[in-house]
Amino acid sequence: MRAGDFDDEPFQVPRTYALPELPWETIAGGLEQITVAVLRFDARLEASGLSAGWQSRCDMTEAVRALLLDGHLVDVGDLVLHDAGMDVRHPTHELTRAAAALRARRTALARKPPWPLSIDGLVALRGIGRVRGEGDHVRPKGKPDPEDDEAYPPFANDADPWKAHFAEIDALLDRTSKVLAGETPLPKSRSHLVYDPDQDEAEAEDLWLEVVQRTSHWPALAAAAVAWNAWLDLNLYTRLPWLGLIMAAAILRARGLTGQLLPLAAGFKQSKFRPQGREGAREKLDGFCIVVEEALAIANRDLDRLILARELMSRVTQRCRSNSKLPGLVDLFLSRPLVTVPLGAKLLQVTPKAVDLMLAQLGGALPRELTGRTRYRAWGIV
Repeated sequence: MRAGDFDDEPFQVPRTYALPELPWETIAGGLEQITVAVLRFDARLEASGLSAGWQSRCDMTEAVRALLLDGHLVDVGDLVLHDAGMDVRHPTHELTRAAAALRARRTALARKPPWPLSIDGLVALRGIGRVRGEGDHVRPKGKPDPEDDEAYPPFANDADPWKAHFAEIDALLDRTSKVLAGETPLPKSRSHLVYDPDQDEAEAEDLWLEVVQRTSHWPALAAAAVAWNAWLDLNLYTRLPWLGLIMAAAILRARGLTGQLLPLAAGFKQSKFRPQGREGAREKLDGFCIVVEEALAIANRDLDRLILARELMSRVTQRCRSNSKLPGLVDLFLSRPLVTVPLGAKLLQVTPKAVDLMLAQLGGALPRELTGRTRYRAWGIV
């Protein structure tokens, strides 16, 4: 064997993400203090019995705040009505993105903790499928090959032209139903005007998952901070900037620190930490800890409001009949940022007049009215 036999096949060194060197002796106390605060909030939330309602409200407000961090303003009322299928107007592009962020949080919370941190979880949460590999068959654009049977729909050469059109419609409906059922990943043409052609998204996904695995023995807060910074450094999913904070919250949940997804987007918006890419490892960790502390403060305040509102409204529900829908209306107030009369009528399966009577029955315990209008009225716990 000669030395020049492998000149045509150069050896490629696999790319890796360098983990930061952290001063564990000096940061252990701060990490332990924040960890105890997270555990206390999780225990307080479970003891209150409002974990489902708090998480539902948190998911909706987090979706709105995530879009706000990206420079888009979405009304939380529009998102609540859109989620219930009661849009008052045609949904905008920003509202559609907020609904996607809401579905991503719900999907990450509905599955068991290890799943969001896997390649299947990443593909499902980004919602656009894996990038097509080099070996995959890509049908060229333009006029199809006449000898290719798969290039034409069934009955394309039939004498009846309407039969060919109906066959195309049936094939399109069949492909659409498979995509909606999750059986077939939706192929997506990647425009160079939107996506960077030099960026290998599949490689970035593998590198990020490798970072998560290499930091599995680290403290939960440090592992989440490093994973979030690696997400930003690798520039993963530039069109989904809110997904990085969801994955950081999923790491905290997977490590058993909390059973919920913390509102990290709200904490990031409230904090003054803005990563510029030139901070050191200690500064990045301190910044993420500040984000978690702000998120805990917001979560505790929201939980305090829910507990107080439930106590006030429960005094009224104790005097109602056993078949009354009033407890269901109270649960609706506790699980959504706002409630309208048509929304309550649809979800409780009663008439709008019955919702008006239940609102009047609550009296002074009724949550604050948010709109102040006579035609479109909404109430919420704020």
